[in-house]
Amino acid sequence: MAEKLATLSQENDISIIKLDDGKANAFSFEMLSQVNALLAQVPKDSGALVITGRDGLFSGGFDLKTLATGDMEKITMMVQLGYRLLLELYSFDRPIIAAVSGHAIALGLFVTCSADYRIAIDGQYVCQANEVRNNMDIPPQIMEILKARVNKNYFYPAVFHADTYSVQDSIAVGYIDEVVSAEKFMDRVMEKANELASLPHPFYANTKKSAQEDVREKIAAAIKKYEQLTGLNN
Repeated sequence: MAEKLATLSQENDISIIKLDDGKANAFSFEMLSQVNALLAQVPKDSGALVITGRDGLFSGGFDLKTLATGDMEKITMMVQLGYRLLLELYSFDRPIIAAVSGHAIALGLFVTCSADYRIAIDGQYVCQANEVRNNMDIPPQIMEILKARVNKNYFYPAVFHADTYSVQDSIAVGYIDEVVSAEKFMDRVMEKANELASLPHPFYANTKKSAQEDVREKIAAAIKKYEQLTGLNN
């Protein structure tokens, strides 16, 4: 039996997906597959979705062990699933609350930015888009989400220079909406989730789609191009 890297639970009409691999909460192919499977079980016509990580770590990004193998088939399959997850989250019909339980790095941060509301736990935790400092570029399918989220005055240092920000400073950057003490963290997350769950369907989804349509199209087109270049659509 495959190890459970992500779980889905339900509190009334709030769905909660928790990421926990016991380590860096890295988005491996296996974790991404499990998260996508769980997302398919979340209602799209009612309620809200909370995505959280384990204590001290939301996610460290793509699985570095897979990237280090040099196996391009495994790498491209993992990366494609990551891109698909971002598009699914960004365009999800119901409100998503990112309960940022610790560090949010690279893909972990991009998942955070794909949510509708982002609450971070108070502590010595950071948010960082670290790609440039790790000899990687940020492709259009991710850049479009960052352009929609990062405040203009911080775009160069946050994205081009890969600066690191505390969760507190991440509010000004645009990564996080609020920071809450550890003892009140999940209570506040659920309070916000219940508030947003009351938004009626399909009016919330229609409004979101109208506002995001051009960004969604650009992300989808970039993913399609990636799949063509890597042969994943064959």
